[in-house]
Amino acid sequence: MKKRYFSELAGFALAIVLLPIFSRVTAQKLTVDWDQVIKVSKTTPTLQVVVNPMLLQNSPIHEGSFKALSELKADYVRFVPWFPYPHMAVAELKAPTATETFWDFTHIDPIVEDFMKATNEQSVVMNFSTIPVWMFKTQKPVVIPEDPNQVFWNYNEGKELRDSTFKELTDYYVRLLSWYTKGGFTDELGKFHKSGYHYKFPYWEVLNEPDLEHNISPEYYTKIYDAIVLALKEVAPETIFIGMSLALEHNPVWFEYFLNPKNHKSGVTLEGISYHFYGTPENSRQPVNVYQYSFFNQANAFLDRVRYIESIRKRLSPQVFTMINEIGNILSRDGVNEEIPDAYWNLSGAMYAYLFLELTKTGIEVAGESQLVGYPTQFPSVSMVNWVNGKPNARFWVLKLLRENFGEGDQLVSTQSGVQGVVAQGFKTSKGHRILLINKEDHPLRIELPLNITSTGMSYVDVSTGENPPEKVKLNDNAIELSGYSVAVVECNR
Repeated sequence: MKKRYFSELAGFALAIVLLPIFSRVTAQKLTVDWDQVIKVSKTTPTLQVVVNPMLLQNSPIHEGSFKALSELKADYVRFVPWFPYPHMAVAELKAPTATETFWDFTHIDPIVEDFMKATNEQSVVMNFSTIPVWMFKTQKPVVIPEDPNQVFWNYNEGKELRDSTFKELTDYYVRLLSWYTKGGFTDELGKFHKSGYHYKFPYWEVLNEPDLEHNISPEYYTKIYDAIVLALKEVAPETIFIGMSLALEHNPVWFEYFLNPKNHKSGVTLEGISYHFYGTPENSRQPVNVYQYSFFNQANAFLDRVRYIESIRKRLSPQVFTMINEIGNILSRDGVNEEIPDAYWNLSGAMYAYLFLELTKTGIEVAGESQLVGYPTQFPSVSMVNWVNGKPNARFWVLKLLRENFGEGDQLVSTQSGVQGVVAQGFKTSKGHRILLINKEDHPLRIELPLNITSTGMSYVDVSTGENPPEKVKLNDNAIELSGYSVAVVECNR
């Protein structure tokens, strides 16, 4: 589900020279005009949960991971049983024969149950993204490992389904959805399989990164999307469907085609779209104190593409909402023997906070951080939980800080930071007035609140807070020092 962007680090050498100077600059005053509302937020901060063995009940971090998810109380949590672990992602690993079917939820149900319990069935976004590989035309059968915990990157073979009518595909998804929402299903040979599940899935996302995982065209994906949606609407008419889930959002052809109602079957009403962003180092030799330039430059380029995509959406399907439901940073896929400095987690958290803010200004409905648990062999640098001790890291605590302070309906007011490297935004929320501060630099920066603003306190996540919840302090004066890569929320009185 990953990608790499490349951008020049303009002025890099000059920035390195100036870092010590910036750290000694006298605090500059923030300006906030609480009476000038510039935007009303539609944006919810949340995360995704990707299925892997570290979430199993016998995992040493199972309890800590699901406890963190439960206490977050987030909406729009995305659940993705993903192809590298086919036993946990695919309910029918073998094609049925004239005398036998092979439905097996043994390795899928436990994580679904834990997920639904931890989210309390709040507005979850389900994405059983992995199509059984036997449904595709492949040069030879794909043989999967017997060990369900063994990662298997070669499962995702094939670009074209063997059944051009898509009935084989839609029947699979109808039975899968029925298993979890209707108490069971009748298989290909007429046998009923009872589950006892009657979950409510308010959102269902159709496939994951089809532009990468099967490298299919917008036209072919749209046909698959329409077939699945029309079939699943018969099972769950109230479920809202989300399309595309793109990895490489830089290709406008996908948006021009999919968002055009003329390209869809009768009866398909477009409801939501999704796509992803990951910031990466420019190369493997970059030190962590240089990552910031790559990450934030790439984030800004991504935001330009978001604004362009929004112009397409508004022109073709203005009723459609947008979820950007994978946001993070990737150092490598496998991460074996990869040293990740403590400051990295704060930098990645700061980048997410920055994107959440800018996506809020753009009007995006969901900003989902990726992902609850990663670990060596499974993108460790995107994890929000320490895969050794099960404690949430700074990326998780930044999300929790944002979720507990900001959300849909907040009013963003005119704000100027006054300090290079510090992003600031004033919010009028149902809980009171708040100022979000983000230090994009790796060194301390000082900022001064206006004299007409008094603070009741500040909560922050930085390197000093580590794997602990955000620290809350009282402010004795209007000067605030933000540590490197700090994300802070100031509670204000006017």
